[in-house]
Amino acid sequence: MAQTIELAQTAKRDFLTELEKNYQHRWQSEHLFDVNAPSLDDTKHLTPVQIHEKFPKWFGNFPYPYMNGSLHLGHAFTISKIEFAAGYQRMLGKRVLFPHGFHVTGMPIKASSDKIIREMELFGQDFERYEAYQAEQARKEAEKEFEEETAVTGTADKTKAKKGKIIAKSTGLTYQFQIMESIGVPRAEIKKFADPLYWLTYFPPIAIADNNAFGSRIDWRRTFLTTKANPYYDAFVRWQVNKLYQQDKIKFGERYTIYSPKDGQPCMDHDRQDGEGVGPVEYTGIKLELVDWSPAAKEVIADKVGNRKVFFVAATLRPETMYGQTNLFVGPAINYGVYAINDTEAIVSTERAVRNMAYQKITAEWGKYTALAHIDGSKLVGTKVHAPFSLNPEVYIVPMENVLATKGTGVVSCVPSDSPDDYQTILDLRKKADFYKIDPAWVSIDPVPVLTSPTYGDLTAPAVVKQLKIQSQKDTKQLAEAKEIAYKEGFYNGTMIVGEFKGEKVQDAKPKVRQAMIDAGVAVPYAEPEGLVISRSADECVVALMDQWYLDYGEEKWRAQTEGDSTVYMSYYTVAQLLHEGSLDGSKPQMTDPVWEYIFCNGPWPEPAPLEKEKADALKHEFNYFYPFDIRSSAKDLVPNHLTFALYNHAALFPEDKWPLSMRTNGHLITGNSLTLREAIEKFGADATRLSLADAGDGLEDANFEEKTANANILRLHTLLGWADDMSKDDGLREGPRNFHDQVFENEVDELINITQSHYEATNYKDALKYGFYELQSVRDWYREVTSDVGMHKDLVLYWIRVAALLATPIAPHFAEHLWTTILKEPKSIQLALWPTPSKPVDRTLIEAGNYMRGTIKTIRDAEATLLKMLSKAKGKKAPEDVFDPKKPKAVRIYVATAFPEWQDTCVQIVKDSYEKEADKVDDAKVKTLLIEKGLIKDKRAMPFIQAFKKRMAQYGADTAFHRTLPFSESAVLSEILPYLKKSLGLSDTELMSVEEARQKEGQPGYTKALIDTSEPGSPAFEFRNV
Repeated sequence: MAQTIELAQTAKRDFLTELEKNYQHRWQSEHLFDVNAPSLDDTKHLTPVQIHEKFPKWFGNFPYPYMNGSLHLGHAFTISKIEFAAGYQRMLGKRVLFPHGFHVTGMPIKASSDKIIREMELFGQDFERYEAYQAEQARKEAEKEFEEETAVTGTADKTKAKKGKIIAKSTGLTYQFQIMESIGVPRAEIKKFADPLYWLTYFPPIAIADNNAFGSRIDWRRTFLTTKANPYYDAFVRWQVNKLYQQDKIKFGERYTIYSPKDGQPCMDHDRQDGEGVGPVEYTGIKLELVDWSPAAKEVIADKVGNRKVFFVAATLRPETMYGQTNLFVGPAINYGVYAINDTEAIVSTERAVRNMAYQKITAEWGKYTALAHIDGSKLVGTKVHAPFSLNPEVYIVPMENVLATKGTGVVSCVPSDSPDDYQTILDLRKKADFYKIDPAWVSIDPVPVLTSPTYGDLTAPAVVKQLKIQSQKDTKQLAEAKEIAYKEGFYNGTMIVGEFKGEKVQDAKPKVRQAMIDAGVAVPYAEPEGLVISRSADECVVALMDQWYLDYGEEKWRAQTEGDSTVYMSYYTVAQLLHEGSLDGSKPQMTDPVWEYIFCNGPWPEPAPLEKEKADALKHEFNYFYPFDIRSSAKDLVPNHLTFALYNHAALFPEDKWPLSMRTNGHLITGNSLTLREAIEKFGADATRLSLADAGDGLEDANFEEKTANANILRLHTLLGWADDMSKDDGLREGPRNFHDQVFENEVDELINITQSHYEATNYKDALKYGFYELQSVRDWYREVTSDVGMHKDLVLYWIRVAALLATPIAPHFAEHLWTTILKEPKSIQLALWPTPSKPVDRTLIEAGNYMRGTIKTIRDAEATLLKMLSKAKGKKAPEDVFDPKKPKAVRIYVATAFPEWQDTCVQIVKDSYEKEADKVDDAKVKTLLIEKGLIKDKRAMPFIQAFKKRMAQYGADTAFHRTLPFSESAVLSEILPYLKKSLGLSDTELMSVEEARQKEGQPGYTKALIDTSEPGSPAFEFRNV
């Protein structure tokens, strides 16, 4: 898990941040990120295709952040995906548009403002009474703890009690004013945030400053606020809503929606503190009328219900099975209420459920319900109720341990024929009637067949419980599996065998049974959130049935609450700079729907119009050039709402050639998300932060911001800049002809240019960083080491610095800018530089030779380390005189093979003969037959070799695997690295010898047959000796 760290030394960080500020000032003063469409004169007589061929563009964006606080690293993580892409696309010579607006509509700001107001009432205008309030709360908590402990033990330590829960909690950010302080708002200024409009002027400038400090390549001329205070944007939203309404996409009617009673309005995803993505789930509320109270219930409730009829309401997702009710379950530990829903009826349920019902027109008055009595579930056991539609009209209430107070109504109908949970619970109650304190007669009704299926017959639940060997209602894991099996079997394959819809498929009968029960007055529609939803005002939300406007995309499953202005606003970026003229709110004359239609959809020019046609044509030109957007980046939670709605609204509003080209999503930033963007930059600097965000990953998995990585990046950046500066001034670097290592190095750099580009193209920034930053340094390190005897070539060192700057530009632009303009003395900013293109194709032979050299050196070092380890274990034992002594002068002999062992060649030929090219598959049966024919079936080396060879075929392709010769001269390459090997291992001598030569000397001292025989082409053997 990522940890927070403290920086012991900050000089290097401070050096880097000073550079960053200087380059940011330069970029902004030169307006490098302001971008416009090519002029009308430049595009005259060109078709749209020709315009984009001559003047290529790229437009990327991300969901504008909500301005109820400072940007945090979670924002920066998503922003970085577009920011890195913008940096790369600029290097391809495109006009890159990266805009950034500010979302200020909706509930979050209002909720936060309301919190400030409440806290001011509690603590004073400047929260000056907060400390005294906390001290008083702590004192009360301590006294309570003291009294509780005294009541239990008879004694208590009052000094320990004072360190109670309130003290422990007081270190957290409990209140809104504390949150404001934590993001740098002075306490004296916090009271201003009681006015929701103040947020709109306070946080956007901070977000702009933080993005600039991050090095974001944003065209700030195009920024805007989303409120009615922005008349242009308000007109833009009005245009799209009116157009959708005219297309009959917007409907009006009663629908279920997640609703906050406290806020008095629907609570959409981004109005939520918890429960984003949670929607309503619809049940059928079965009304089971009271016949007789149990004695315990009668004693509690007595005459509290008056003349009202009492109904137990059971929420079910399977109304078609209600013919098979045999009992009614309650949770013995759950507290229930008897609630008056009108003057004639009362219901029994949990308070959570009746609170939902109150907003669904089930109670007499919207949002109101009256509790007549409260009772524990255990006291309801033994009550007799009437079960509507059941073949057993009167059933008893019995206990069920697995009933949840947080799901449904807390009252559960028992259908043991088709519910594994119900069936197993009835079995348990029958076995242990005394333990559960029930009369055995209450559970005497056997399961009643309701539907039949091909797999499980007439009694699905008993069959599945037996199949999964479930023994008790405590077998929750198996019961969950059984429930899924039974439900799917019944719904998809079941046929009704009782009731009005006997003979019909369950899929068809289900809605019919539900409606029949509702029409008969024995059921009501009931809905609730499918999970806990907490609004930003800290209210537990319900499901409300209310009249509302909604978007209907033609399919029931795509019906969704409209997101209003947040689905096509990307198009507004293309024209904002011409409308706003430098302001956030665009406080200029209004626009009309026909003018927007003219700009965005080639509609006719209206007469009269609120602006000149020439200006409208300029807006239209900008839109047509930059739209559609090339990519939109978002966190994964927006897939089921915003991103989907964006696609549908674009399809409804714009012509097809303006539909989005691509969207990408990423996981959430888990650790590190508590840091604001400003805090991260102040702690680590912009580029170290950017490198760590790139390193956090690109997939849908949630990511971590590793502070240790960010800290290490500070040192790495500082060291690289220092080295590059030293090299640029070093007059002692080698010049003239290039040697073998120079050629390898240049080709490896060129290879990394190509690999890095492929990852930038795929928006895989973690891999782009790996190859274009870390691996690039690794090949430089090798080159520096392997040429230490003759020195590095000056041209190649400068080439590496240039490439390092260019490849890092998208991710670490400040570092790159310093290399480019200060060290390489380039006159123009690196933000204007193009992606490097190698001057010639990469020589694969040299790449393979480089890999071979590094692999061979590592193998030799590992071999020496293994030898030393073996010798150290033999300490104290008398060794033969000819045993290698690492303390004495030493040499290594390298045995080079020109041919593979005969048995290996035979195995390869067997695989080749068994390979089916069209199917790209090896016939294993044929391999076995040929091994028998060749007498290798019992050779223990054969099958492991063949398996490894098949893996190589899968990895590199069959042709490459069968072509086993090396693309370079092994002896020649080894000769090139002998000087480095000799120096780095402290050898007195190094010697190359072919396997054929070595075998002629077998038996002589220092020539070990077992070692010589291990040498293969591409994998030489080594023998150490003393000299």
